Amino acid sequence: MKSLISPSPVRLVTMLITGAIVTLTINNPISSHVWAIPKSKTIQASIEKLQKSEERWIQINLSKQRLIAWEGKKPVYAILMSSGKKSTPTRVGTFKVQLMYKKTRMRGRGYDVPNVPHAMFYDGNYGIHGAYWHKRFGTPVSHGCVNLAPNHAKWLFDWSSIGTPVVIHK
Repeated sequence: MKSLISPSPVRLVTMLITGAIVTLTINNPISSHVWAIPKSKTIQASIEKLQKSEERWIQINLSKQRLIAWEGKKPVYAILMSSGKKSTPTRVGTFKVQLMYKKTRMRGRGYDVPNVPHAMFYDGNYGIHGAYWHKRFGTPVSHGCVNLAPNHAKWLFDWSSIGTPVVIHK
């Protein structure tokens, strides 16, 4: 009868080797560099994939403070926008529109704004929305969201849907 308490010598050696490999992989700083893919490469890959499709998607260029609405590789709408300030930056990455509200209240540290028009949230409280309280589009002024003039926010809101990809890069 086999013992359920003590493993066979082959199984014990296999477990020890597996544990050593996992430990070396986790504790080896060089191995993390081999497997890590820079975020800029994954963002570029997302852009290339979307441009090969017919899908509607939104590109946000933080360096140029520009938002472009695309249908595959065809740009259909381009506007100035305002992203987050240095102290409250807009997150970089590839997201999807998760929630859409024609009007909503936005609150955070140092602000409480009612009736924010045409809000599309893509990452928690981060979103693209109309901003009636300023006209400094082309300059980073927000708390991390992407601000648009209300008429542009309405156009983008009507054009988009839940699941629309949002690609944000520097």
